[in-house]
Amino acid sequence: MEVMRPPVEPANDWIELSKDELPTADAMEWATLPSVGGVVCFAGTVRDSSEGRPGVTALTYEAYEEQAVVRLKEVAAEARRRWPDTARLVMLHRTGRLELCDASVIVVASAPHRAEAFEAARYCIDTLKETVPIWKAEDWEGGSDWALGEHDIRPVTG
Repeated sequence: MEVMRPPVEPANDWIELSKDELPTADAMEWATLPSVGGVVCFAGTVRDSSEGRPGVTALTYEAYEEQAVVRLKEVAAEARRRWPDTARLVMLHRTGRLELCDASVIVVASAPHRAEAFEAARYCIDTLKETVPIWKAEDWEGGSDWALGEHDIRPVTG
């Protein structure tokens, strides 16, 4: 098992896909710098229900990995364009089978002020969900299938 590690200086974006558990504490620590007053972390976790599917027991994520990383970098670049004071951004997403309560995605944004950190983090998770080619299948009491309500992948800007 390869452990996810933050990039070395001077990188300010940590973007990665992995089958391994996401290092939430490491991501928060890496994003915290003396120059920032706000560090916002969002973790998406596997819950026990989905629209029309009670009793969800697990999710399996698949990604078009080469394009997913490209898109994640585009999301980071656009967030930095919109909030230029953003210090560090983390976008980590798991692939493979995840059990209930496992974190499937982590987004961390740090900035000198909390408003920018919140806005950048929200933009990153919302845009990631709409633009990055990652799909999930659900296992639930009634069977297993791709998640309902999936949508076409749109470009990051536009």
